Amino acid sequence: MSVPLPEGAAALKERTGGRGVSAYVGALVRRRSEREVLRGLIDDAEADQGHADRAGVEVRRAPARGGTTDPADAS
Repeated sequence: MSVPLPEGAAALKERTGGRGVSAYVGALVRRRSEREVLRGLIDDAEADQGHADRAGVEVRRAPARGGTTDPADAS
């Protein structure tokens, strides 16, 4: 498969090397696919249970970001 790169992609080639571009683009495609699957799961969950409470989401994300789990800190 051949994929044209946008103008200015020379910097990407310099950073990744000649064959590294393929691995880099492959990783981007995998990540995008994973995000689309997750988005579908979120959409399904919200259809069943309603939208997630933003403050609650932030409380649960905090440990992964090195923050606190105190709900008072989510506002």
